[in-house]
Amino acid sequence: MQIYKVGGAVRDRLLGLPVSDVDWLVVGATVEQMHDEGYRPVGADFPVFLHPKTGEEYALARTERKSGRGYGGFTFHASPEVTLEQDLTRRDLTINAMAEDLHGVIHDPYHGQADLQRRILRHVSPAFAEDPLRVLRVARFAARYAGLGFKVAEETLALMRQIAESGELQALTAERSWKEIERALMEDQPQVFIEVLQACGALAQLMPELPDNLPTLAALRRAAQSQQPLPVRWACLLRGLPAAAIKALNQRFKVPRECQELAVLVGEYADQADQALQLPADTLLELLQKFDVYRRPQRFEMFVATCQMSQPAAYPQAGFLLGAAAAARAVAVQPLVAAGLAGMALGAALKGERCKALEAYIRG
Repeated sequence: MQIYKVGGAVRDRLLGLPVSDVDWLVVGATVEQMHDEGYRPVGADFPVFLHPKTGEEYALARTERKSGRGYGGFTFHASPEVTLEQDLTRRDLTINAMAEDLHGVIHDPYHGQADLQRRILRHVSPAFAEDPLRVLRVARFAARYAGLGFKVAEETLALMRQIAESGELQALTAERSWKEIERALMEDQPQVFIEVLQACGALAQLMPELPDNLPTLAALRRAAQSQQPLPVRWACLLRGLPAAAIKALNQRFKVPRECQELAVLVGEYADQADQALQLPADTLLELLQKFDVYRRPQRFEMFVATCQMSQPAAYPQAGFLLGAAAAARAVAVQPLVAAGLAGMALGAALKGERCKALEAYIRG
């Protein structure tokens, strides 16, 4: 039995980056041996075990064979005869196909260290083209390491283009696609993810609603630079699309509700926010009511942030809108209740008081 660190833990250590998760590979062992050593099995697709003390995952070396469409269309074979090189050859990129033994020795049969030095994202073997999810994964790695100067190798981009043209991307499940999209949007340079998908023709297959000359990439980049949360980044990407297109993208990838809601609200009200400094008090109050700023202030704050990301220069509307929301929220309901108002009368009176507060706020 031989045990190796593999994948991202090796790659990031060599890059001098923090290592968060460690993947372990076991070569030369049987399922029975793993049981005898106290490892606990998890998963049904292929033999993965939890270490009896650390709880970390240890996978048996395996090979795979394409047996169907999509990400899940593979048959796996794990046995003591599978070598380290055979296991590593099924991985996506050379920089992810390195192993480190327990003595710290790097095993690098596919020249991942050289590609790290060249800042190249290169596929390991032609089998790369069998898994359509790798198109999204490579684009995500390009977004993650763009700041270090990494680029996708031309031959790898050609294989990604081949996958896009094959129609295999349509076999990906919404859950798997969104998981990659979500992780990519949260990288330091998420716009690179979109640019790589465009370059290989995958964006037209996955998100045909997005135009070729996408004007929102700068906003997405600014959202990442200011460390905005996922809903803001998703809404930045979709801003300016017709309502039907936003709905289609949200449904296709089963986007989380918070992201869906913000994207729809930005699509409907962003232009009004841009004109906020000219809005009369009653129109401004209607805008605030649409966002339920009294019970869900954070959603309105994310809306304002999304609108701000779309502007390369100063955006005074941001401070103005947040101040207006605070002024409306500051109106107390208790005095109106104490005056005997209830039901529709209370609602009308509260709206009137909030409108007065906004008029005073606008006057400064």
